[in-house]
Amino acid sequence: MKNIIIKLLASGFGTGYSPVASGTAGTLVGVALFFLLPQKYILPAAVVIFMAGVYISTEAEKLYGKKDSGKIVIDEIAGYLFSLAFMPPAGFGSQKWLFASAGFVLFRIFDVWKPFPARGAQELRGGWGVMLDDLIAGIYTNAVLWLLVLALKMVS
Repeated sequence: MKNIIIKLLASGFGTGYSPVASGTAGTLVGVALFFLLPQKYILPAAVVIFMAGVYISTEAEKLYGKKDSGKIVIDEIAGYLFSLAFMPPAGFGSQKWLFASAGFVLFRIFDVWKPFPARGAQELRGGWGVMLDDLIAGIYTNAVLWLLVLALKMVS
């Protein structure tokens, strides 16, 4: 039973089994959580998923017999939530779809690109290597989103 639960959570409720772009499919679980959770719970959810994800992805690597298997997408879920966790405290309001969409595209770019130090973090053993590169992609995404927010404020 434990193995089934590990695979279910690691694969983002099965999205990691997508035959194409499993990371993108897993990120969509993060998008769904973003819309389901009140803004004040996005950061706590990201932290809990990240911390649980270290253990879950460590165990999932053993079950799948592969380092950072494409079936493991809990890292994308946490990373995407970190992308949007520190956005303007006044709330997303009517711009929630804009933040969600821009965050999705930017997160996927940074997750695939793996700019410094994400690529090196991915080499860490076990769940830390699985989870940290996506946390870093989420931080990069959040920074770019904030730059966009500030640029839009300057223009208006």
